[in-house]
Amino acid sequence: MCLAVPLRIISIEGTLAAVEMGGVRRDISLALTPEARVGDYVLVHTGFAITLLDEAEALETLALFDEIAQAEARREQADGE
Repeated sequence: MCLAVPLRIISIEGTLAAVEMGGVRRDISLALTPEARVGDYVLVHTGFAITLLDEAEALETLALFDEIAQAEARREQADGE
């Protein structure tokens, strides 16, 4: 299974961009999305921004990821009781 994650670009230098999620910064390639700009959300897979996303779609997806993480934490807590 492959997973692509929406991340916000915080800086760009050449064809590399710094993105951040939850305080973790990563450098990614913009080779496939040269139109991306600082502040844009991009869908990132294996270190490459593969498409631009509008902010609402990105935030909705991130909220769903958060719900999944919370549900998993509740499940793990219930299993431990």
